[in-house]
Amino acid sequence: MLKLLLSTQTEQLSSYIDERTLTHIRYRQVNKFESYQEMDLISFDWYDIHNKHAKPVQVIIYFTRDYIFFICEGERCFKQVEPLVTEKATNEKTLYSFFLELLKGDIEHLEKLEEHITETEDELLKASRSACAEEIIAFRRELLRLKKYYEQLNQIFEGLTENENNLIPLEDLRYFRILDSKIDRLFSHVLNLRDYVTQVREAYQAQIDIEQNNLMKIFTVVTAVFLPLTLLVGWYGMNLRMPEFSWPYGYPFVIVLSIAVVTFCLFYFKRRKWF
Repeated sequence: MLKLLLSTQTEQLSSYIDERTLTHIRYRQVNKFESYQEMDLISFDWYDIHNKHAKPVQVIIYFTRDYIFFICEGERCFKQVEPLVTEKATNEKTLYSFFLELLKGDIEHLEKLEEHITETEDELLKASRSACAEEIIAFRRELLRLKKYYEQLNQIFEGLTENENNLIPLEDLRYFRILDSKIDRLFSHVLNLRDYVTQVREAYQAQIDIEQNNLMKIFTVVTAVFLPLTLLVGWYGMNLRMPEFSWPYGYPFVIVLSIAVVTFCLFYFKRRKWF
């Protein structure tokens, strides 16, 4: 028997579920996976990975040989779950079909996300600093969201494939193991993407450091060029009567000396590849 309910309709379960379990469901005290002698309780926060702005909604599944109930948090969750379940199959097939449909398109989504990260890495040298920083932060948040999502599904399927209470027939258990392997691959893909984003962030930080070093190099060259001129200004700015003051070519000499010093410094720095 299949039932699809909102979290506000749990009183309808009183004739099927014992009061203790029903209290856990009502107050959302169900762990990710709980296995009892004649039933399994599954709870997870459903993230709509195709909608970054969607908030997670809780789904609780009560699963026995005779019944399978889907309890949804809110109308939006109810409308999302409804197309994924069917009354034309056994309870274990309904549970399998639900998770199979739930994971449909996830691999393609992760591949597109990987392409987006690669494009961001390629544009790292051309994009503005603020744009790159915002992109990297968005990637990290999205991957953290996906990591939490697949982590809880991983925990659920570990419990389902162990099948301690033999609720799932052996001939159907292999399908759940296939889904378990798929979730493992999705989870590993997310972890690899997190490492990739970390590398992109490090490359971005290295690019910032290079830009700062180039800027400091320019300031150093400018300071080094004008330092001898500052010395000349200080030297001839002293309140002393120097012999050059009475020399008719003293002023042109200082001008030529200043130009010669700047030219020499620029030539020397260029030769040493300081800029």
